[in-house]
Amino acid sequence: MKIQESAENYLETILILSERMGAVRSIDIANELDFSKPSVSVAMKNLREGGYISTDANGYITLLDKGLHIAENIYERHTLLSEWLVRLGVDEKTAAEDACRIEHVLSKESFDAIKRHVSQNR
Repeated sequence: MKIQESAENYLETILILSERMGAVRSIDIANELDFSKPSVSVAMKNLREGGYISTDANGYITLLDKGLHIAENIYERHTLLSEWLVRLGVDEKTAAEDACRIEHVLSKESFDAIKRHVSQNR
């Protein structure tokens, strides 16, 4: 199932924050992305209703299996593409920004080819 780029970004952010902080709440996501609390709240409601996340009574967010799968895939794309662009001579900030855009539109076939190329040229 294909979800919107914004949902992919939220799931990726939840994954990154959970690795960094352990527990994640909506306010953490709002602070990380510099989004309004109401915007994040609506997005979390949509992700919860879609079965991508769950929240407990204290507001802590957990990625469910399908949300975790998407988050891990997007994060892998972001990391690999950023590192690849830096190795090509792009500065880190630009590489990260470009990777954030590319990661959502690049086909699986193209990403797999880049991944093979990178692993062969390490």
